[in-house]
Amino acid sequence: MSSIKIRTANIAEVPELLAFWARSAEGASITDDADGVTRLLVRDPEALLVAEREGTIVGTVIAGFDGWRCHLYRLAVDPDHRRQGIATALLAAAHERFAALGGRRSDAMVLDRNEPGRQAWRAAGYRPEEQWSRWVRPLV
Repeated sequence: MSSIKIRTANIAEVPELLAFWARSAEGASITDDADGVTRLLVRDPEALLVAEREGTIVGTVIAGFDGWRCHLYRLAVDPDHRRQGIATALLAAAHERFAALGGRRSDAMVLDRNEPGRQAWRAAGYRPEEQWSRWVRPLV
């Protein structure tokens, strides 16, 4: 098995990233389109981390920092490459990014129904905060 390379995504990969998420990620977001991902990469070119094996994307995580809080989104690993340390490597890279930016704590969006994802987050040291609920309002 070849090694994993963690790097930042680039705008030319947006269609490939969207296709990857369609087959590998749980749930969808209103920003899961070419415009949304492109805006992310233009605003913060280092936020979207990609795990690559032999030139193929096998994992992603968005490590967003707004200057105050560290947020993790779209942790996804190709179903054929799970349980090989890819999520662990992606989260380590995200945590390094946050530390370099002065972050103090990171939070993650995790679907309640995604039990394999919840197990991965628990293994990485994350815990749900039951006293919080996510409130949302679409702007478009």
